[in-house]
Amino acid sequence: MKDDESRPRRLTRAETKARTRALLLEAAAQVFARKGFAGASVDDIAESAGFSTGALYSNFASKDELFVELLSSRSSSRLTEAATIVTGQGGSNEEARTALSRLVIDVADEDMDLAPLQAEFWLYAIRRPEFQERLASQFRSNRDALTGVLADRARDRGQSGDAPFDQVATVLLALFQGLVQLRRTDPALVPEDLYGNAARWLFAGLNAPSRTTPGEEER
Repeated sequence: MKDDESRPRRLTRAETKARTRALLLEAAAQVFARKGFAGASVDDIAESAGFSTGALYSNFASKDELFVELLSSRSSSRLTEAATIVTGQGGSNEEARTALSRLVIDVADEDMDLAPLQAEFWLYAIRRPEFQERLASQFRSNRDALTGVLADRARDRGQSGDAPFDQVATVLLALFQGLVQLRRTDPALVPEDLYGNAARWLFAGLNAPSRTTPGEEER
């Protein structure tokens, strides 16, 4: 075998930067979980990742931005899983609801370290308008992505595209977040089929013919 064939391929500049960001995010998750958001420092995170603080600041403007990116990456990963379930080919609605319910349980039971950090950062951010907007923007981004998935699924099934899918997506995401938090508080309150059943109830109501009589909506 030739020497050049046995040598590992050198990463491109973009690949190196992506790898550095990934390692910093991984280290941040561990440091934040151990010390809390307020107690963690950029020095701690950089040292844990094996980089200088300069390398950290070349990828993230601040500890705040690093934490928002950490939340965003976790959220996007879960949303991708949910979208894959919703758009899965060959699966029935019942199978999709079962898989989504299972995802709620997995997130609640496996991401326990992130739960107190989310609460801590929410309290921190809610007093600062610039971070309130970051959190809202993150939710809107997830909402818009899910809106597209729901609209595509309805179209593929020959259903009406007139439904308020953006509002449905908002409810589904809020329900997901709420049940995850409740499951962490008391698992008995959130059995494995609850989220799937709730989604079924929502869509059953959405597809039900309106029973509103003329003038009733004004009462």
